[in-house]
Amino acid sequence: MSRRWNEILMDDHQATEKVFAALDNAFSASQPPPVRMVSEAMEYLSVYLDRCHNHKEEDYLFPLIEKRGIPREGGPLAVMLAEHEESRRLLAVLTPLAKEYVAGHREVTEALAEAFVAYSSLLKQHFWKENDILYPMALRVLRPEDEASILAGIERTEAAFGADTRAHFYTMAARIAAAGSVADLSVGLDREVLAAMLNTLPVEISFVDANDTVAYFSHENQDKIFPRSRSAIGMKVQQCHPKSSVHRVNAILSAFKAGQREVAEFWIELADRKIHIRYFPVRSPDGRYLGCLETVQDITAIQRLTGQRRLLDDND
Repeated sequence: MSRRWNEILMDDHQATEKVFAALDNAFSASQPPPVRMVSEAMEYLSVYLDRCHNHKEEDYLFPLIEKRGIPREGGPLAVMLAEHEESRRLLAVLTPLAKEYVAGHREVTEALAEAFVAYSSLLKQHFWKENDILYPMALRVLRPEDEASILAGIERTEAAFGADTRAHFYTMAARIAAAGSVADLSVGLDREVLAAMLNTLPVEISFVDANDTVAYFSHENQDKIFPRSRSAIGMKVQQCHPKSSVHRVNAILSAFKAGQREVAEFWIELADRKIHIRYFPVRSPDGRYLGCLETVQDITAIQRLTGQRRLLDDND
């Protein structure tokens, strides 16, 4: 499925935040950051973030939402434009320091780190404001036909930097993140906390590894929609299904492993409840198949929802 304009721009933010995280790690390490990492990061920030990403917004998104009624002065749009200009000022301070560092002048390391912190701190807040405030506001005022116009503008902007610009720079961002040892956010969680979080979800989950072996299920000590015992751990998933359905299980897993399918879902009625069951392939950042995640959810109450409820009642 193709990405909407706001999803593409938020993808850019996400890739960039990993570059920031990598540099944060590198500057706080005992050894100076690798030269190649700094060089690639500056190329990413100056070319993709400033000259490409920002112009997708400035040349196509911002003028259109102004036309649809969001003023350029005195509101969120004005703030975003001002922060774009401030980011360019900070980038102009950062760039010559990075060039000196790449040229071998390690005495600028401290100044380079300080310049980077100033630049990234601004943009981290900027991305949050766009994701949570400006983009939702834009989606409310834009017309259906505006979607194609913005997407075409994004394509034109990226095409000016060569073929497959976005993929090229996302690959670069991933390489920078790897060099800076950027790990999944869950690394910061204590195992007990992570387990408690999974057991608190209103969705029961199970995980089958790349060898089709059952490795985990949540809500062990709670009532479950489909009861399971610890003896399931270590079993082949095929052993956990009736023989009549094993061929379907194998077909789904084969499609996941081959990259031919990204979800399989079913829904059944169990007594007076509607149960939604989904299977998802779990992949590493480089696309390697790690296993299959199953989610089981009672959606009976969800199906009864009508209208909207934006805030908690005073009695909640």
